[in-house]
Amino acid sequence: MSTLKIGIIQQTCSTDKAANIEKSIKGIADCASKGAQLIVLQELHCGIYFCQAEETAMFDLAEPIPGADTDVFAAAAREHGVVLVSSLFEKRAPGLYHNTAVIFEKDGSIAGKYRKMHIPDDPAYYEKFYFTPGDLGFEPVQTSVGKLGVLVCWDQWYPEAARLMALAGAEMLIYPTAIGWESSDPEDEKQRQYEAWFTIQRAHAVANGLPVISVNRVGMEPDWTGVTGGIQFWGQSFVAGPQGEILHRSSIDGEENTVVTIDKGRTEDVRRIWPFFRDRRIDAYKGLVKRYLD
Repeated sequence: MSTLKIGIIQQTCSTDKAANIEKSIKGIADCASKGAQLIVLQELHCGIYFCQAEETAMFDLAEPIPGADTDVFAAAAREHGVVLVSSLFEKRAPGLYHNTAVIFEKDGSIAGKYRKMHIPDDPAYYEKFYFTPGDLGFEPVQTSVGKLGVLVCWDQWYPEAARLMALAGAEMLIYPTAIGWESSDPEDEKQRQYEAWFTIQRAHAVANGLPVISVNRVGMEPDWTGVTGGIQFWGQSFVAGPQGEILHRSSIDGEENTVVTIDKGRTEDVRRIWPFFRDRRIDAYKGLVKRYLD
């Protein structure tokens, strides 16, 4: 399978979990009707981005894996015969929670999962309060549509994560994401933040000769504590080819269900003309496993 049709679902989310899930399910059906074989949902698509503030009651949103949430999305994958990448709040044990991507096969079985490795702790993004860092490593998930290098949001800033997925045989890099502008940021800073986010992920495509699929949430979500003015998620989900070329970019403010065709065969072609893997100096990279070279 060289060409692959990928559905991306960019949606708003509210405090109504059932409504959010229903919106995702309708998006899956819509993308499947357009021929999607692989469908990717945004980060934490079942609810609000609750990490804007630290509140213990928010842990009640989590579910075990497998559990009620996985049952719903397994059924959707099975009904439409698609491989599905979801992003769920996992309750692993009392007091132990993860930000976990679950990958479903076409028959609804769980092909694999990835627990977010890099956990931010910034104003309006207090994820360290909620999520234990992942312990499954950077391992691609084998599916019927290919070997998927699934990472989550903050992971997208780290070239090491992308490289390790590529070295393990990932055929594409997939980033469910929830990123936007905190209300107090000035306009020039907002633009710098967006351009940095867009650029670094395209760079992962270039450096590894792989397609990149980044699916971001959209819309304004208030800070229910009133400490900040909330986050305006900037949408602009996109798909890039293995030379960083943009195959699709969604709107900045609208919900979209989009199907984009990629050619997985181009990875071989691109790596032949840009042989970055051949020329890596693996004998000289020992410093990368250190925190800092004093």
